[in-house]
Amino acid sequence: MAGPLDGIKVVDLSQVVSGPFATMVLADQGADVIKIEPCTGMGDVSRLPSFTKGGISAFYVNNNRGKRSLSVDLSGDEGKALVRELIADADVVVQNFRPGAIERLGLGYDDAVAVNPDVIYVSISGFGPTGPYADRPVLDPVIQGICGVIDRQVNPEIPFPDMVRNLYADKSTALTVAQAITAALFARERGEGGQLLEIPMVDACMYFFWPDGMMDLTVLDDDAVGGIRLATVYNLTECSDGKIVYFAATDAQRAGVCRGVGHPEWAEDERFSSMAALAAKPENFVVLGGLLADAFREMTCAEAIASLVECDVPVGPVLTAEEAVVDPQIVHNETLVEWDHPDAGRIRQPRPPVRFAKTPAKLAASASTIGQDNDEILASLGRSPADIAALRDSGVIG
Repeated sequence: MAGPLDGIKVVDLSQVVSGPFATMVLADQGADVIKIEPCTGMGDVSRLPSFTKGGISAFYVNNNRGKRSLSVDLSGDEGKALVRELIADADVVVQNFRPGAIERLGLGYDDAVAVNPDVIYVSISGFGPTGPYADRPVLDPVIQGICGVIDRQVNPEIPFPDMVRNLYADKSTALTVAQAITAALFARERGEGGQLLEIPMVDACMYFFWPDGMMDLTVLDDDAVGGIRLATVYNLTECSDGKIVYFAATDAQRAGVCRGVGHPEWAEDERFSSMAALAAKPENFVVLGGLLADAFREMTCAEAIASLVECDVPVGPVLTAEEAVVDPQIVHNETLVEWDHPDAGRIRQPRPPVRFAKTPAKLAASASTIGQDNDEILASLGRSPADIAALRDSGVIG
């Protein structure tokens, strides 16, 4: 069965993660994604030589599997003309150049609409097309800092801010991009035509971070009741032989924690009797936290997990990355799949997480080297083998 985006053609001019991860999601869901890469250098920056074999790096394949690669020189007119030909027959174009750069290449929104009025054109930028920061270069940690993510990423036991040590802003932007593209395609199906989608990373990251990260800055009236931010209560719990993670979000779960450590009477104490009482007097939360910490230190991780599961409290171990990939639930769900690449060898990746009942998404077991698909893509544009050879000899393609 075909995926839900079967028949959708995407021209991907983006690099690194914010665009490529989004278009990989579309490829997993059946879209034909053509990745445009430069002829010179390493190609996409994600092809950096780390965790690599046969010219395929882990970072590249984790953001670009299932795409076809066209390596083309965009500094000359012929290369630009080839990309415009691809755009003329595309449903979606995605780019994440710094504002103004793509227009100078002659591949901006107006250029795309001139050859394809119904195209969905996605323009990703760090800060947006205008404003005091618009012209600045940007990478993920900078967005984390501006959005307050780093300030709130604080362990009370190590009281100084830290970054989320993965590409939080890039990937939240990418998921926003993928969802926005499918929404725009749906609107086009209803007769709205093509359109420009402008997606600043700073906006996407703030949107993603806000629901829990900025609770205290949401209700603004002076008489609003205060409370406890989740960042202050997200902690690892020490047991006698290691650490676990648990979280009690309801009164029933809080009472379950007290039962789980052998002290059901704590849940009846008026200081701790409800989440409302704890929120009203955060010092009581600190007292209860100390009592629970002492109790957990008397238990092994296995004992604590078993007891809290019995009391219906969300709890789990703190696994190493190596342990996570063989966790029984991960194995049962077939979350990770392995496939063989002709150059890179055996590859392990997570499969698409959404399980479509009628139009299943599937991991596209392929990852192209730079320009690997040049001949196939150009043949689809009507170029003969002689034409393609001439383009290669003149340096228009790699």
